[in-house]
Amino acid sequence: MVMTASTMLPLGSPAPDFSLVNIDGRPISLADLPADQPLLVMFICNHCPFVIHLRDALATFSDEYQSKGLTVVAISSNDVSTHPADSPDKMVEMARASNWNFPYLYDETQAAAKAYRAACTPDFFLFDRDRKLVYRGQFDDSRPGNGKPVTGQDLRAACDAVLANKAVSPQQRPSIGCNIKWKAGSAPDYFTGEPAV
Repeated sequence: MVMTASTMLPLGSPAPDFSLVNIDGRPISLADLPADQPLLVMFICNHCPFVIHLRDALATFSDEYQSKGLTVVAISSNDVSTHPADSPDKMVEMARASNWNFPYLYDETQAAAKAYRAACTPDFFLFDRDRKLVYRGQFDDSRPGNGKPVTGQDLRAACDAVLANKAVSPQQRPSIGCNIKWKAGSAPDYFTGEPAV
C-alpha cells in the first residue's frame, strides 16, 4: 500500500465551485449549500483502506458536527473504469452501510478534485463562513495498522475553532491516503504521488 499526502492547498484559498450529482440523483452545487455555515469538503472513495479505516468515525463526526452548524459534503473522484468498486451504485451501498448522512457526490470528470488540488483519499478541506480555506490536513494520526486510536482530534480542533469564530491553528499536518485514481493521461500537474491500491 503506497501512501500519498495532501497537496496542502494554501490557506485562505476560496472554495472552488462544483456541480455534481449526489447518490440520491440530485445535482448539488456549492451555491446550493448554506451560505452562513462553515463547509467541510472531503474527498473519499469506497475501496481505499484509509477511508475504510475511518468510515465509522466519519459517520459519528458528521452527525455531531452537522448538528453544530457545519455543512459536510463528500466527493468521490476516482476513475471507475479502473476501480469499479467506486462506481455510483457502490457509493450508494457504501453510504447506506456506513450510515453516512452527508451528500456523497460523484466527480465523473475529476474537475472538482483538480479544482481543490485533491491528491488522496481521504483529503479534508475546511472553509469558514466566507468560504475561505482555514484547514487542510489529516483527520488524526491514526492510519491502518499503526495502532493509534481514531479520534479525529486534528479535524475536530479545526472545526471547533471555526464554529466558534476563532482562528484555526496554521500548524496542520497533511492527510495521508491512497492517491486519487486519475483517468489515463489526466493526472494534474500538482500530483506527484505514486500509484496506490
